[in-house]
Amino acid sequence: MVIILSVLIVASVILLSFTLKKEDTVATFNGEAISKDQLYSEMVEQYGPATVDKIISEKIVAAEAKKQKVSVKDSELNQEIETLKASYGGEEAFNKALETNNTSLTYLKQDLKNYLTIKKLLEPEITITDEEMKTYFNENNTFAQAEQIKASHILVADEKTANVVKEKLNNGGDFAKLAKEYSTGESTKDAGGELGYFAKGTMVTEFDDAAFGLAVGEVSKPVKTKYGYHIIKVEAKKKGKEANYNDSKAKIKETLLDQKIDSEYATWLEKKKKSYDIKNTLEKV
Repeated sequence: MVIILSVLIVASVILLSFTLKKEDTVATFNGEAISKDQLYSEMVEQYGPATVDKIISEKIVAAEAKKQKVSVKDSELNQEIETLKASYGGEEAFNKALETNNTSLTYLKQDLKNYLTIKKLLEPEITITDEEMKTYFNENNTFAQAEQIKASHILVADEKTANVVKEKLNNGGDFAKLAKEYSTGESTKDAGGELGYFAKGTMVTEFDDAAFGLAVGEVSKPVKTKYGYHIIKVEAKKKGKEANYNDSKAKIKETLLDQKIDSEYATWLEKKKKSYDIKNTLEKV
């Protein structure tokens, strides 16, 4: 995410260079002008070498992918995004993580597409044994599946509005339509308030306790949290499961593959660099 932020900052500075004249002022301090050139120089000094190196690396990956006829389908990229959303506990939490890391879905997709390409290039060169997989399973107590529910919610700012919405639901109102009309949850309202599946302990305590106390199809009374008042509807439930090696093999293999790619990518990249004519004037000596 740091590299992505660097690219965003440098990109914004490059854009300024097209819209501002050399002597243009971007800010002042006690009447003293801070010019566009000062800003640009500072950004290049701080982020330039890492950003240029990242761009060169991505060009190498693209060139190698073209040589080996490797590509990433939109469906593969979208599936990776959905997996990430689930790992964060839903779209709302996922969007907050993007905001916290000062990035956007567009840049995240670019980064993920590059990583998936790297994965396809390196995977044929990587071996993962059954012994490695069993060792990982025994040493990591993360393969038990917690109880999960699939739920939707309508989030409003005050108890009065929450009671109005609850009354409409009691009178046969459509949950999804009321979510689109009333909910302040920007990341979920257009989807009818859908949160997808999430495990117990994922949401804030008040929401969690209320949601997991509902039967399938049941709608809660207004639940107050630090975000406002929620009306929750449970759509489905999945029972928890104990850890099982055979059921976990695919996930373990994927995890070990990601780890080996992370550790071997730098070596692979340095080897590939020798095949290309690269000149980086910002490279630190």
